[in-house]
Amino acid sequence: MTWLGEKEDAIFLGQSVCYPGNAMFKTLSGVPDEKKIELPVAEEMQMGMSLGLALTGKTVISIYPRFDFLLLAVNQLVNHLDKLEDFTHGEYKAKVIIRVGIGSKSPMYPGVQHCGDYTNAFGELLKNILIWKLPSPLLITSVYEEAYNAQGSTLIVEDMGLYGSE
Repeated sequence: MTWLGEKEDAIFLGQSVCYPGNAMFKTLSGVPDEKKIELPVAEEMQMGMSLGLALTGKTVISIYPRFDFLLLAVNQLVNHLDKLEDFTHGEYKAKVIIRVGIGSKSPMYPGVQHCGDYTNAFGELLKNILIWKLPSPLLITSVYEEAYNAQGSTLIVEDMGLYGSE
């Protein structure tokens, strides 16, 4: 994430971007604090803010620590961000990198509402947003570089179990 944090147009928002609370927090240690916006648990608002910031020319890295939480932002994601270029006839484009985690089931099982993997379902819902599911932390840099350099938005799914304990 340090590489993205060095980009002038990049901004990070979500839960536990400024304060510890999940495994993703540690990966943001190289991102300057002034590029982070800590948000409450308000997933749909977060996606709407992400779209709005992206329309100002920012590359937004919108962080959802659990895939289960992203379900609450489906309206903004599917009906607005994914279809923006379609309903504006190409006049507007937005680049949002959605970073979402699949909760680890060990060493402690977090419950069924915190470890869902909805990658395939989102593949059916999203027609214009590229989806990556990272099989290894070794691919993080190249996938995020590709997402940053892409013309549109990207959903990147990470298995939090690959990062050790949460």
